[in-house]
Amino acid sequence: MTLEIITSPALAPIRHGFFTRKGGASSGIFAGLNCGTGSSDQAEIVAINRARVASAMEVAPGNLALARQVHSARAMSVTEPPHPAPEADALVTATPGVALAVLTADCQPVLLADPEAQVIAAAHAGWRGALDGVLEATLDSMVELGAERGRIRAVIGPTISQRAYEVGPDFLEDFIIEDPENSRFFAGGEGDRLHFDLPSFGLHRLRRAGVGEAEWTRHCTYSDPERFFSYRRATHAGEADYGRLISVICL
Repeated sequence: MTLEIITSPALAPIRHGFFTRKGGASSGIFAGLNCGTGSSDQAEIVAINRARVASAMEVAPGNLALARQVHSARAMSVTEPPHPAPEADALVTATPGVALAVLTADCQPVLLADPEAQVIAAAHAGWRGALDGVLEATLDSMVELGAERGRIRAVIGPTISQRAYEVGPDFLEDFIIEDPENSRFFAGGEGDRLHFDLPSFGLHRLRRAGVGEAEWTRHCTYSDPERFFSYRRATHAGEADYGRLISVICL
């Protein structure tokens, strides 16, 4: 099956792609393009999947640069794929041929570029990382490499949508402590449950930080099992594990 790659005109002409689960070699609950070495999928199958992604991005498999994502606010500049993978949740580069990648399964994959300065970034922004400032840290690192905030374009790829993201009152409290106006990203649910709008929060943080353009592709990972892996959907289904989607950008 052919790989399915979601792209955005906002990032053109920079090579990039938010890959769906279609076209991979994995089977069972990981069926499709599972690129997560942290899953219990077979390591050699994950390597095949990553090689297919690299081929689609027209780079060697060894040129895929990934971090060990820990839901932090750390952004790291690189000139080559780091080995071993550092603990960070965003990678930034101005080096041609280095394909920056992030893995997600409900969290926001965010690809960013200043085409004029030839500076790119890939960020993993779950609720914790977004709240703690991973997107702002990513922009700071891009500026250090010569990007200008007003020229930076940012695109949030497939992520969990508000209607599927049910949370409790303690979750809301973390956001209210940071800024009472964050309450606008929550909608009422049943009982004391709430629904959090992660992509809208991500867009807010990006725009507040001064990016020239920010958008969400409007794909919900939870609601489309044929195309996307979802941690929360797998948990609700009682599955033992879940696949990871990959998003990549390259000069």
